[in-house]
Parts: sequence; C-alpha cells; structure tokens
Amino acid sequence: MVNRRKLMAVIKREYLERVRTKWFIITTVFGPVFFLAISVLPGLLTVRNMRNAPGSAINILDATGTALGTRVAKSMHTREENNPLRKVMSGPEAPPIVEPTVTSLAMAGLAAAESTATLAVMRGEYQGYLVLDSSTVATAKARYAGKNASSLGEMNNIEASVRSALLLQRLEGAGISGPRADSLSRVRADVETERITSKGRGGSGLVSAIFGFIIAFLLYMMIILYGQNILRGVLEEKTTRVAEVVIASISPETLLAGKVIGVGAVGLTQQLVWLSFSVAVSAYGMGMAAAMGMGAFQLPQVSVLQMVCLVLYFLLGYTFYASLFAAVGAMCNSQEEATQAAQPVMMLLVASIILVQPIMTQPTGTMATVMSLLPFSSPIIMPLVMSGTQVPMWQLALSLGGLMVSCVAAIWVSARIYRVGLLMTGKRPTMKELVRWVRYA
Repeated sequence: MVNRRKLMAVIKREYLERVRTKWFIITTVFGPVFFLAISVLPGLLTVRNMRNAPGSAINILDATGTALGTRVAKSMHTREENNPLRKVMSGPEAPPIVEPTVTSLAMAGLAAAESTATLAVMRGEYQGYLVLDSSTVATAKARYAGKNASSLGEMNNIEASVRSALLLQRLEGAGISGPRADSLSRVRADVETERITSKGRGGSGLVSAIFGFIIAFLLYMMIILYGQNILRGVLEEKTTRVAEVVIASISPETLLAGKVIGVGAVGLTQQLVWLSFSVAVSAYGMGMAAAMGMGAFQLPQVSVLQMVCLVLYFLLGYTFYASLFAAVGAMCNSQEEATQAAQPVMMLLVASIILVQPIMTQPTGTMATVMSLLPFSSPIIMPLVMSGTQVPMWQLALSLGGLMVSCVAAIWVSARIYRVGLLMTGKRPTMKELVRWVRYA
C-alpha cells in the first residue's frame, strides 16, 4: 500500500534535487538557445560565406552554334539576383553579382578549349566551366567541371539555369515571340498546402508536418533522457547501499512511484519552459521567413484536445519507459551491466523514432495506424500522426487505453522486480529468476 505522505516526500525530494542543480538550469535556459542557434546559425553562416565568397565566375563554353550560352548566363544572373539570401543582405553588404563568361566556339575546337579552361580553373581564374554542345540542344545534357562541383546548391542553380534557357530557346523555335517566350519560361509554381478536418480548414500542411516531427523528436528525447535518469538514480542508490536505509522506513512501491512521478515532473517543467520560449521567439522567426521571401508563415493550430493528448502521451509514455528503466537499474550491479540490460528497452524507443520519416510521408497508411496503437511506440507516433491528419476518436481512445493498460502492467512488473532486486547483489539475474521475482514478490 502506498503511503501518500511518504510518497509526496519522495516526489518533493526527487523534484527539488534535480531542479536545483546547475545542470538543470543550464539545460533549461540554454537548451532553447542552443536549438535556436543550430536553426539560425547555418543561415547566418551561409549569408556570411556568400558575402565573403570569391568573385571568380564560371566560363560557359558554348559550342551549340546558337545563343544558348548567353541565355544560360542571363538566367544565372536572374537567379542570383532573386536569391532570398540577398534580401537579408541589404545595401553595400551584398556582394556584387559576378557575370559568367561566355565563350562561343565551334565543335572542332571544344576539346582544346576544355583543356585551356581546366588550366584556368587550376590557376584560380574561374570557379569552373560549363560545356554546352550539340547534345545539349538535342537531349538537354550539359557538362560542368570546377572547384565547386561538389556544391549541391550551386549545381542545382546551374542545372535550373540550363533548363530554363533550353525552354526559352525551344519556345522561340516553336514560333513564340521573344518577350512572350521569356515570360512563359519564368513561370514558377508555388503550391500552398492546407489541411482540412471535419471542423474545417486546419492550417498549413507543411507547417503541421514540421510541428509533428518536432513534437515526436522532443517526446523521444525527453523520454529517453529522463528514463535513463531514473535508471542511473536507482543504480546509484543500490550500489551505494542507500536503498537499504531508505527501504527501512518506506516501501519499495512508494519509493519507485515517487521517483517516477518526481523525475517526470522535472521533465514536464522543462518542456513548459521550452514551450514558452518557443512561443516567445516565433514572431522573430516569422519575420525572418518573410524577409527571406518565404511568404506568410502561420503557426500550427493546436486544439485543446490535441494539447491534452500531447501531455497525456508524454506522461504515460514516460511512466511506461521509466518503470522499465527502474527495473533494469534494480536488477544490475554496475553501469556496464545496466547499459547492456537496457538495450531491449532502448531498441523499443529507437524502433519508434526510425519510423518517423516514412510515417510523415503517409500519416494515413497502415504502418502509421498500427504503430500509433502499439503501446511502446504510440507516445511518439500518435502525436506525429495527429499533426498530419485527423485521427478518429475511437482510434485515439484505443491508443490511450492500450498505453494506460501497458503502464499499469509495466508498473506492476517493475515494482516486483524493484522490491527484490534493490537489495540483491552479485550476479545479474537470469530471465527465469526474474519471473520468479515477479511471481513471489
């Protein structure tokens, strides 16, 4: 029987002992700063690299006998001019656009021109050279060689410029006038996605998918971090013989429940702080997105039911895994043994997170439905599915109900292993011995 007064004392101790540590304060305060830095810093570094980039352009070797090389150079100039990063760098900070050099030549002199261009690149006169020949006109195939050939962004820009120039040339060849062909070749499709639920429109589909991934990853990290925190705490009390003194005045069940609830409250506190920080900086992020030409950026619509479900999935998922981690800590005698024994529990978590990407691509598929109902994966997968599509109430109730039953079963089994294993030393128990502990504890 759990003593409420002693349970509250254990919860208070576990909570205050962790909240008052400098590491909790550092991770709680600087954790959001770190995630913000890794989100914003790449963009700032890209802008800085763009500002300090070398001014050498590329050399376009045009052996097509047409003005294709000039069209490609013009298309590259237009794309560089419309680069969203240039909108961030205003005034004299923006580097000048370096025009590509176009060299028109006959097919017979292309091989010699390539050798000369290669030497020019080696001397640093050009970043690289683009070869346009008869096959480019016929089959839309071009060749590029240069120091920046491994830059995916620059290669995509060159490929898009060649494709746009070829389209413009073919339109003019079909009898469409120059200005008209130019306007047709610049057509750019911008498809905005929006979810529709039974209650109507539900906001941007892309934003909802990103939000779901963030929530799933955050729940995964919190469960694994604080679950292992439970494991280390139990193992430390067992190896230092503190548990022998504590159990003299409190039942093992009360001690286990206090640890799970106290550490869970620490994780919930940290999540609330991070959520408040995320809301506070969202306006800045939306302003940056608008400045970079990404258009209006709306926060995902989260209903009261979804928010309640997110909290429930975190609490139940944490309770399920924390109970298992506590049982692992009670049956082991060293950190090395605990690391090995915790592998099956870790595999359940890892199996859930590695399926996030395929489930994001098809949130209404069979895999998403099955994994959102299984107790070991539902705390991570169901919040992801809920953000991507509308989940039927029966499916949500079945998932939560199954997770609750699994939590009760995990607590029941873990409490019996915890009661016996906390005072046992020596060799790690076998599976048969664990069954005997559960049966007779």
